[in-house]
Amino acid sequence: MVAVGYIGLAIMVALLFMGVPVTFALGVVAVVGLSYVTSFAVVMQQAVLVVNQEGMSFIIICIPLFVFMGKMIYHTGIAKELFECIERWIGFLPGGLAMSATVTCAAFGAVTGSSVASVATMGTIIRPELKRYKYDDELSAGALTSAGTLAVLIPPSLGFIMYGVLTDTSIGGLFLAGVVPGILLTMLYCVYIFIRCSLNPKLGPRGASYAMLERIRSLKGTWGLLIIFVIIIGGIYGGFFTPTEASGVGVAGVLLICLSRRRLTWKAMRDAMIDTGLVAAMIWGIIVSGYLLARFLAVTGASQALVAFVADMGLSKVGFLIIISIIYLVLGMLLDMFGMLILTIPFFYPLVQHYGIDPIWFGTYAVIMCEIGLLTPPVGVNVFVMHDMAPDIPLKTIFRGIMPFAALNLFCVFLLEVFPKLATWLPYKIL
Repeated sequence: MVAVGYIGLAIMVALLFMGVPVTFALGVVAVVGLSYVTSFAVVMQQAVLVVNQEGMSFIIICIPLFVFMGKMIYHTGIAKELFECIERWIGFLPGGLAMSATVTCAAFGAVTGSSVASVATMGTIIRPELKRYKYDDELSAGALTSAGTLAVLIPPSLGFIMYGVLTDTSIGGLFLAGVVPGILLTMLYCVYIFIRCSLNPKLGPRGASYAMLERIRSLKGTWGLLIIFVIIIGGIYGGFFTPTEASGVGVAGVLLICLSRRRLTWKAMRDAMIDTGLVAAMIWGIIVSGYLLARFLAVTGASQALVAFVADMGLSKVGFLIIISIIYLVLGMLLDMFGMLILTIPFFYPLVQHYGIDPIWFGTYAVIMCEIGLLTPPVGVNVFVMHDMAPDIPLKTIFRGIMPFAALNLFCVFLLEVFPKLATWLPYKIL
């Protein structure tokens, strides 16, 4: 039975290498495998249970709502105003436009939590400006592609929501855990861009310089997003509402802001709803098929055998983290963030408990490793999204551009291991 489970995993990996979508690769192996070891009737029973227990979970409702918030901000033009505000404050520095893009992606993450949405949005808005100022393609595409991953760390984060659902860990605590690493990584990106463009100004020329009065005026376009962020985060930690309720409040707030600024049009609503439906359907499919695959592996005993095998190896905590870091880097070549989390957390979490690793810290670590996976070749989901936004830049140029930023992500992981309180201090201080 264990061998059947391992064969199923091997087939799943083969399907992923062949380019089969994650949902179908997981679902096919789960359905065929469960049918082989039990019966098709049992498979149908398990599928109904998974859909009702996991697919209809109350907490999952917040995923499409947070995505819808980001889509509305984009389709109503408010995201562009956010970039213009930040660009007026730091755009005059060497590499200022690239740094503005980085900070904007981090700020945009406060209303969407989706890396792919952040790259697609900022690529559309900022890429023309970078091109107009003749920024180096490798630096500009690498900065935009990598900065999109910051949205996964800055709360509300879809990655943290997924991890919290899988491990029954406090989503509010996970949101707080991502704040310091998210700010740290944003600063590392900006420092790298500043140093490179100071040494070679041709890579990222300075942008326009604005008077202080003009900079202050630009802040009026960002007040709405700041209020929404404070309401969502403050409401969760103040105990006024759950993350799911916070997402509903956030959507209502965004709609009111768009309405007050006369940006709420039928076209914006329609486009935002279509985009949200596509993203939500993809995530829901991965969740359901992933849980079904986990049940197949549990029935065969493959998951328990794998956990026991790693536990019996006698690895130190550092050795264990190194191994799973390598696994995440490899999986990043095949899967997106949701696929990586749904496939690995059911295996890794029992070992995390075995080694006495803080679950909130591990959630932060896992999300950052998934960020790196969103950049690594040959798949690198964010890279392909960026290529769609800028088809004139070859894929190999974008991959070269993201490598220094991926290295900074790994450095951030190293800092988290050396100084774990970077992730745990804030949640345990407030909660």
